[in-house]
Amino acid sequence: MAIDLTALHAHFPSLATGLAFFDGPGGTQTPRPVADAIAATLTGPLSNRGTVSPSELNAERAVADFRAAYADLLNVPANGVVHGRSATQLTYDFARHLAKGWNAGDEIVLSRLDHDANVRPWVQAAERTGVTVRWIEIDPETTELDLDSYERALTSRTRLVAVTAASNVLGTKPPVRRIADRAHKVGALVYVDGVHYAAHHVVDVPALGADVFVCSPYKFLGPHCGVLAAAPEFLETLRPDKLVPSPDTVPERFEFGTLPYEILAGAAAAVDFLAALDPGAATSRRQRLTRSLESVHEHELTLRARLQEGLESLREAVTLHSKAPDRTPTLLMTLDGRDAREAQAHLAARGVMAPAGSFYAHEPFTALKLEDPALRAGLAPYNTTDDVDRFLEGLATFL
Repeated sequence: MAIDLTALHAHFPSLATGLAFFDGPGGTQTPRPVADAIAATLTGPLSNRGTVSPSELNAERAVADFRAAYADLLNVPANGVVHGRSATQLTYDFARHLAKGWNAGDEIVLSRLDHDANVRPWVQAAERTGVTVRWIEIDPETTELDLDSYERALTSRTRLVAVTAASNVLGTKPPVRRIADRAHKVGALVYVDGVHYAAHHVVDVPALGADVFVCSPYKFLGPHCGVLAAAPEFLETLRPDKLVPSPDTVPERFEFGTLPYEILAGAAAAVDFLAALDPGAATSRRQRLTRSLESVHEHELTLRARLQEGLESLREAVTLHSKAPDRTPTLLMTLDGRDAREAQAHLAARGVMAPAGSFYAHEPFTALKLEDPALRAGLAPYNTTDDVDRFLEGLATFL
């Protein structure tokens, strides 16, 4: 099992610039087949959805293909796939939908490890409804979730547990299934932010124990949008505010206004592109995705080991904050006595794209007393050993 990096790079116009990209956690580069799918759909013929004209049927096909692709990627039914402008927008929407059933005295449990997109929508919904917010804390020594604090936070009044499947800054992957099983024992719903996780792993939403799972295709080679996955039976229990003439079927009742058919086509093309990276003899798209993403995982772990070894050789000047044994190929670091934004500019001048900031990870930065800005290096399927060496050489010249 191995990815042909030469063949892979040929699909990315942006890689022909010679730049080395370590900003994948904020959004990956886009392969030509994804852009081609967007252009072909947009130039059509294309109309609003319908069953009569070719342009209407093209719109219907774009929606159906999108749902089928993400059903395969996430291992959920196609009618459990909801499109959104972003994972943040979807979470705000579902915070409103779910909060309709909350009452004063209810409780929700949030995680200090999470991106603010899986924190603030719930905090604000709780404030509106008089619901108490409890927290799963971070162990500062391991940068893992403190599951004892989770046990203390969970009660018979808990209505929702919202947790990330992987931290976008530290890479830490919490034991989501264990967290979900405990939540379900008290009758709570589990909402999982899989935005960073889905970029690096085969996703199986039922196996994770997630009642709701969100991800963002632009983190794994697709266009800018969000995807929410849940069991259709669960979605049937929610009644969002909507226009009277708009569809009331699931999942359409959660998608407001005309869908961006060209974006849906690009998002589906990204799934097909991933499935073709290293499919071997696999036949179904789900099987091809599983094999290909396992190869991606192995490739990225190899690069992470090389990157981490190089950074540890600079340990007097670099502090690594990504410590958890089980984590993605994302490393967060601060630089002794140096400004991370200056390091970002220094690297960029040498053709290495590595961002500095806090990356909307307000809770982790606050809980761990991390310096803002910090420097983040995130690996993607198209990164190479040469990229890693360029990053290390560029950082060493800065320090």
